[in-house]
Amino acid sequence: MTHIEEKALDSTFEFSASVTANPPELQTLLDFIALGATERDRDRILPFDVIDLIRRSRLGALRIPVAEGGGGSSARELLEVVIRLGDADPNVAHIVRNHFSVTERILRAPRSERNRRWLKAVVDGAIIGLATTELEAKRSGGGAVVNTKLTPDNGGYRLNGKKYYSTGSIYADLIFIRVLTPDDAIAFILIPTKREGIDLIDDWDGFGQRLTGTGTTTFANVWVEADEVILDTDTDKDNLPYNIVPQLFLTAINAGIIRSVLRDATNLVRKRPRTFYHAVTEQAADDPLLQQTVGQIAANAFAAEAIVLAAADALDRLSAAQAQGEESETAAALAASLSAAKAKLIVDDLALRSATLLFEVGGASTTKQSYNYDRHWRNARTLASHNPSHFKARAIGDYEINGTPLPTRGFF
Repeated sequence: MTHIEEKALDSTFEFSASVTANPPELQTLLDFIALGATERDRDRILPFDVIDLIRRSRLGALRIPVAEGGGGSSARELLEVVIRLGDADPNVAHIVRNHFSVTERILRAPRSERNRRWLKAVVDGAIIGLATTELEAKRSGGGAVVNTKLTPDNGGYRLNGKKYYSTGSIYADLIFIRVLTPDDAIAFILIPTKREGIDLIDDWDGFGQRLTGTGTTTFANVWVEADEVILDTDTDKDNLPYNIVPQLFLTAINAGIIRSVLRDATNLVRKRPRTFYHAVTEQAADDPLLQQTVGQIAANAFAAEAIVLAAADALDRLSAAQAQGEESETAAALAASLSAAKAKLIVDDLALRSATLLFEVGGASTTKQSYNYDRHWRNARTLASHNPSHFKARAIGDYEINGTPLPTRGFF
């Protein structure tokens, strides 16, 4: 059961194959997603039709090799797409973040029958959501499980419990859940969202990223097949010590938000019909102060994108290191995690500063709710609040000073 109000958008796009990281088909998709993004955010119109379009485009298979039916994109190409998607609509980008995170974990793991089955589902258009957080855990982000537990039942299991912050899951076909096994070990399961007993509740009330479906998920006696459970001891489990894609994905969305801020700032100055009586020019577009402000936003957008893609390159180096053995892979994973952590500190700051600068070029009238320009700051602030920067900076500093490895759970 899903407690939501669905509002439809007209979409007649057809896709003959999985969308790749290259235009023009991808640009057509992004242009449609951008259409109405401001109104969706302002009026809280959940983008079900947009996600269905992504499902039909099979954009979610971007990282799956071409030989397996996917787009065959590198990590850098994926993050380039995420930046563009964050520009078009950061809510939509955030909705599919967990999908790409889980898909990456499956791709890194050995190709067992079930992993091939799950990848085939993604190639066919399936979107994956996530449910791992429990408010009863004393520390957030560490992966602790308190009440979501499997109990044996006739060769399979029954799942009961409750999760919070299940971003994207109200739109998803499959959901990736952290659970306790009957012997209290932590495991993961990947099951259909429409299975009986799963209740997806749209109760996220944050001031930003309002449409991500980051709500509560409850499980009441949900059937789980034995091979849907991923144990730590399973040979087809991803055992990489760092899970880098989720944190870098959010940073890329913020880089995309700066792009959107730049476009709004430029249009504001170009179309501004009047200026302050003490301005040095008659036309806003000729005002050197406004030009300087827009120029600063443009530089911020350039820097943010360059930083994100540099961190994405570290992810591609990690993929290459996997074939060189565990020691090389672990070192490359740490390097990639450090790159992503450093990128977050800088890009989040640039996004928030850029969103504020937008109001310097437009004046008080730009604060009207009908314009919804405040969405940029609200969304960037919400994204940046995932693993606060001071915790991230401390971990980086501890590594630089003492050589202490980064934490291996949560946003690292």
